Amino acid sequence: MSTTTVRKDPGRGWSVARVRNRLVWWVMAVIVGIGALLWVYPFVWMVSASLKDQLEVFGSGLSLLPKTPVWENYARAWTDAGFGRYLLNTVIVTVCTVVLVVVRCAMAGYVIARYRFTGRKTVMVVLIATLFVPTGYTIIPVVEISQRLGLLNSLSGMVIALSGAAHVASILLYMGYFRGVPKELEEAAVIDGAGFLSVFFRVMLPLAMPVTATVTLLTFLATWNAFFLPLVFTFSRPDLRTLSVGMLAFVGENSVDWSGMAAAAVISLLPVVILFVLLQRYFVEGMAGAVKS
Repeated sequence: MSTTTVRKDPGRGWSVARVRNRLVWWVMAVIVGIGALLWVYPFVWMVSASLKDQLEVFGSGLSLLPKTPVWENYARAWTDAGFGRYLLNTVIVTVCTVVLVVVRCAMAGYVIARYRFTGRKTVMVVLIATLFVPTGYTIIPVVEISQRLGLLNSLSGMVIALSGAAHVASILLYMGYFRGVPKELEEAAVIDGAGFLSVFFRVMLPLAMPVTATVTLLTFLATWNAFFLPLVFTFSRPDLRTLSVGMLAFVGENSVDWSGMAAAAVISLLPVVILFVLLQRYFVEGMAGAVKS
């Protein structure tokens, strides 16, 4: 009498652990999917509202598809509300601010990270302390100084005011990155006769390109969306308004042009989305490199 041993294929069947893991995976996928929809819905609604007329914006309920796309909303926002001029002002202010912030923060982070000098810890404490100072507390002295220097109601004054903040996060990012750069690179450049500026601009700053992309994106977002400071600097010069301040053009005494405001918001959002798509890889590398260092 022979006995036959039946072997069970370990790859077949569902074990309790496997079922539990699959169930957890599906639950997490559903939760993440719902969260993604809740996060994306306001942006989709904004794009949808920009293609509807004033009555259809709130009369269509949850429907996102407009009955008839109203492209005139974009023309009204671009010409009648002056968003063509506001876009140019915002680009000028943002580009100049980003350049000044990158150079200043990179140089400050490089000096603090690579040099030992008296008062170094005091400088760090003061920089970190500025994180806890609200922006509203500094707007009065900034405006007062700008007025005395003749920079109020001008784009140049707005650039100096926006780039003159501490930008502690950007300095810390550069500090963390420069600390991990081998000193032999600087020593080799000095032996070749390079001075401080040559070492910084030709050796150190090109190496910190991932961090520069991160700082560029962070500064771009902060400057592009700035509202309080540009509002104060353009009280008597509406032609110098930026996109965020220009949104006030759609707010009347008794009504709000929601469809025109949505079209203007889409115009304001497109450059931000494009820049983030172009720099997202460098943004992740810059954050990871600075934290690792």
